[in-house]
Amino acid sequence: MKLSIINGPNLNLLGKRETNIYGNQDFDVFLKKLKSDFKSCSFSYFQSNIEGELIGAIQKFGFDCDGIILNAGAYTHTSIGIADAIKAVESPVIEVHISNTASREDYRHKSFITPVASGLIMGFGLMSYYLAVQSFVNKSL
Repeated sequence: MKLSIINGPNLNLLGKRETNIYGNQDFDVFLKKLKSDFKSCSFSYFQSNIEGELIGAIQKFGFDCDGIILNAGAYTHTSIGIADAIKAVESPVIEVHISNTASREDYRHKSFITPVASGLIMGFGLMSYYLAVQSFVNKSL
């Protein structure tokens, strides 16, 4: 199974940024654990702080993988372009958030991605990604 993980702005700072919200683990270390725990999956990983590059990655992987796990970061709440890219590709997309955005600032309550994603997982820290992988592996989508 081919899965693509796409992370948006500031997620390159995991382990350093607001550790009280996002934890203190580096994403690269976590990705090694995912690869180890899900040997039947091949993972591609892309991170960018630039909206257009995220759209490009969705378009690139969205016709060539079994699923996309997307944490668009702050673009979740602002990007119609990312939502349109999700609608344009064939691969199902699971929206993932490390924190529970519904319990945070009001501006984080609106997602342009949720209505076009196959599912939403949030609030479980980095385990949100793990749960998304499990859902693809278990073919629950």
